[in-house]
Amino acid sequence: MKKALKIAGYVLGSIVLLLAIGAAYINSSPLPKYEVVVPDYPAFKADSTMIAEGRRTFSLVCNNCHMAQSGKLEGKYLPEIPAMFGKAWSANITSHAKYGSGRYTNAELAYLLRTGIQNDGDFVPFMPQFTQLSDTDIQNIIAYLRSDAPELAPSDVAQPAAQSSFVAKLLCRTVMKPKPYPTQAIPDPPTDNAVALGKYLVTAKLDCYGCHSPSFMNINSEFPEKTPGYLSGGNELLDEESKPILSLNITPDKETGIGNWTEEQFVKAIKTGIRPQGPAMRFPMTPFTALTDEEAKAIWAYLQTVPAIKHEEGKLDNNP
Repeated sequence: MKKALKIAGYVLGSIVLLLAIGAAYINSSPLPKYEVVVPDYPAFKADSTMIAEGRRTFSLVCNNCHMAQSGKLEGKYLPEIPAMFGKAWSANITSHAKYGSGRYTNAELAYLLRTGIQNDGDFVPFMPQFTQLSDTDIQNIIAYLRSDAPELAPSDVAQPAAQSSFVAKLLCRTVMKPKPYPTQAIPDPPTDNAVALGKYLVTAKLDCYGCHSPSFMNINSEFPEKTPGYLSGGNELLDEESKPILSLNITPDKETGIGNWTEEQFVKAIKTGIRPQGPAMRFPMTPFTALTDEEAKAIWAYLQTVPAIKHEEGKLDNNP
């Protein structure tokens, strides 16, 4: 018996030692690099309509992270990244040929937007991967990035590399990995189906489900609606002072969600930040002022179709 316990102790000790060595290796290593498999990307001639729509998409999705106090899209420190993941800065995406998007080809930009992999093989784990964004929206974004918009004028600001924690390094080797580049064309959502348009906005374009589901740790980006607690809120985010703030339950639950809201109240809230009860919404939730009424109503129509989930942590009263 003593011999068996001694052997078990040796085995357990060896396992602990191996785990410690593995943890030390991960902690001392940089984030993994990936092979850059640039896709065939069709040449296109941008027109003013494409550029304007790309700019609108940026104002809805990208400006919060990439717009600096200078008024240029030269990146900045991101206080909303939880401390457990380390520190991160958004990239300079002005047209600068060395520090900005000017160092990318159109194909490389499409690849980055879809997979999160930069043209040097570095993975950007904190940037949304727009795997389900339509080909048209991707093209409009690229058209805008190639435009002469003043906020894209070359800036030589070189943002620091992310200071990734052990947790971030571990997750980037396990669950937080790049998504594959789509092999099929991704069409635009139907314009005559409000629910389908709303679903596209929530799951593909605005990435609402990422923040408004209970945890970033188990997001199902391939099948968003299969995410546990889909849209029921309670995800711990950080405000501009790095203080915790819980995301809102936006399912139709009448006790903890938005089941008692009207369409008019929802449209006003999402476009102006003014809620039916309580003070205005707070960062990181910012008003989608560039959203059209049609799009806001489409999101509302889609939210009426998702299962109502009672989730106290996502209740509005938790974030007065």
